[in-house]
Amino acid sequence: MKENKIEIILNSAEELMCAMEFPNRDITVDMIAKNAGIGKGSIYYYFESKEDIIDAVIERSYSSAIREYFTSTNNCINTYEKLKKLFTSMIRKEFQNNSRNVIISLHVQDDIILHYKMMMTAIKTVSPIVTQILKDGVADGSVHTETPEESAEMIVAMLTFLLNSSFFPSDNESMYRKLKLYANVLETCLNTEKGSFSFLFTKPE
Repeated sequence: MKENKIEIILNSAEELMCAMEFPNRDITVDMIAKNAGIGKGSIYYYFESKEDIIDAVIERSYSSAIREYFTSTNNCINTYEKLKKLFTSMIRKEFQNNSRNVIISLHVQDDIILHYKMMMTAIKTVSPIVTQILKDGVADGSVHTETPEESAEMIVAMLTFLLNSSFFPSDNESMYRKLKLYANVLETCLNTEKGSFSFLFTKPE
């Protein structure tokens, strides 16, 4: 029953966050309660504040995206295939093509705090995946790093910051050049062969 009530609250908040009728900062606990059809007191039983609710919605959205990523890498045969699947998913936002997905809604809103929350959640949820991929790569000799955890956090933080248009606005051509430089950083960081991450900046034909 507790899990069902929490999901009802999070679903209500996500609906409001994706409605695009008003900035997320204007959403209130009263609005979430009314939209959910429950009492305001019920919300405070599970969450201390509106900020806690929004944090939970963002984390749930990224967790769902990450589960999809894990499923998509089941057939990957090596470290580079796994990294390619992850990076292309993040860059192309393949897991954000649902019009009700809160990740999309936050990307297009001019709210610096929410963008920061998104970035921190992305780093927290994606870094452990990259860490495991790097450890596997070190074991099979395809990548070389003595600090896979720190390397993973840096790699994810850089890409997340690069892709966040609120902090780092750029057109397609500028993004292409930045991703090319990012690929060079990865090659240096992981001591891999030249061109290992060229898929990051290869333009579609």
